[in-house]
Amino acid sequence: MDDRAPGLCRECLSEFSDLEAGSCRRCGSPRVVRHPELLRLALAHVDCDAFYAAIEKRDNPALADRPLIVGGGRRGVVSTACYIARRFGVHSAMPMFKALQLCPHATVIRPDMAKYAAVSHEVQAIFLEATPLVEPVSLDEAYLDLTGTEALHRASPAAILARIAHRIEQEIAITVSIGLSYNKFLAKLASEMDKPRGFGVTGRGEAEAYLAARPVRVIPGVGRVLAQSLEADGFVLIGDLQRAPAATLAQRYGAHGARLAALARGVDERTVEPERESKQVSAETTFDQNLADGAALRAELWPLCETVSRRLKRANIAGRTVVLKLRTASFKILTRRRQLPAPTQLADEIFRVLEPLLARETVSRSIRYRLIGAGVTDLVEASAVEAGDLFGEPRAKRAAIEKAIDAVRDRFGDEAIGLGRSLPATKARPTRPR
Repeated sequence: MDDRAPGLCRECLSEFSDLEAGSCRRCGSPRVVRHPELLRLALAHVDCDAFYAAIEKRDNPALADRPLIVGGGRRGVVSTACYIARRFGVHSAMPMFKALQLCPHATVIRPDMAKYAAVSHEVQAIFLEATPLVEPVSLDEAYLDLTGTEALHRASPAAILARIAHRIEQEIAITVSIGLSYNKFLAKLASEMDKPRGFGVTGRGEAEAYLAARPVRVIPGVGRVLAQSLEADGFVLIGDLQRAPAATLAQRYGAHGARLAALARGVDERTVEPERESKQVSAETTFDQNLADGAALRAELWPLCETVSRRLKRANIAGRTVVLKLRTASFKILTRRRQLPAPTQLADEIFRVLEPLLARETVSRSIRYRLIGAGVTDLVEASAVEAGDLFGEPRAKRAAIEKAIDAVRDRFGDEAIGLGRSLPATKARPTRPR
C-alpha cells in the first residue's frame, strides 16, 4: 500500500494524508487503516465479534481467558464460539458433541436470547446516531450507509465508523469488525478480512482482482445446491465467472446468471434499507470513573437533554415520551420512561421530567453508574407540538430562549453559551456526549 494513501488511526481517530512507518504520528498506535479510496467510500457492514460469547465473557470476567461455547439446548449445536475455542476448530452450527471432542475443556453456556437482543438494541442505537440508514441483518450485524453524513459529523465516513467501534468498546464492552466499500457485497466481505476488531476496506479500483480469487460460495444467494451446480460447470472461483460472458451465464442460470455476472465484477445495486424508521432520538455518555452522587449525575443529564433537543429540532420532529437510561458498574441497564401531556422538542421540558426520575435512582449511593442517557420516543412531526403551558411557564418563552442559544452555538460552537445548570458540578468528567 502506498504510504501516501489517506490514513486513519483507529485509536486516536486522527486522519492523515501520509503515514510514517505504518503507525500514527500522533499517538504512535499501529492500528492504522490506509487505503487510496478511504475518504471516498461510505457503505459499511459492521459485525459484532463472537457476539453471544463476547457478552457472556463481559458479564463473567472469569471466562475471559477460557474457551467458551454458547449453544446446546434441544438442537445441540454451537451458536457461537469465542476466538479461543475457534483455535481448536470449533465453529457456529457445529454439532455440540463434535465441538466438545475438539475442545473438551471448553465452558458451555446456554444462549440467553433476551440478553443478547437487549445488547443488540444498544448497538443499533449507536448506529442510528451516526445515520438513519441502518439495515439490521441479525442481532449482531448491520449495513450502514453514511453517504452525506460528513457535514453533520464533521468527519469522513471512515472516521465515523472508527468512532462507532470505539464507542461500542467503551460503552458496551464488546468489539466489532468493520467493512467499508461502495456496495453491500464488498462491505460484507471486507468486514471479514481481519477479525476480531478489524477494519477492512475494498475500493472500486481493486474490486475485480480481489474477488477473482474468492470461491463462488461467498456470493450472496449462492447456497449449497447452486454452488454445487456452479462448481460442476467449472465455476469454482469468482474469477471463473468473470471470464464467462454475461449472456452465457444468463442463458445457463436464468435470472441467477445475470446477477452472478454482475456480482462477480463487483456490481451490487442493492441499497441499505432501514428496517423501520427511527423510533427514538437519544444521547448518552460513559464516565471515565463510575459515579454514585446524584448531583454529579444530574449535572451530566442536562447536556444530554440539550443534545437530544438539538437533534429533534434539526430533524423537525418531537416526542411524547422521555426516557432515562442508566448502566450500572456491573453493566445492568435501568430504563425509566414518562409520557408527557404533549409532544416536545425542548431541552428544558425533557430535563424537568427526567430529573425526578434520576433522583429516585440515586437516593442510595450504594449503586455506582458508568453511563447515563436521555432520549425521546413516540416521535411525531414538529407541527404536532402544541402551544401552551406544560410546566407553569409559557412554552413559547422557553422555546425562544433555546432557539437563541442554538443559534449562537451553531455560529460559535457548543461552548459559546449555556444555561447555569450546564456548569460542571464534579471533576469526574465523562466522555463527550454522543
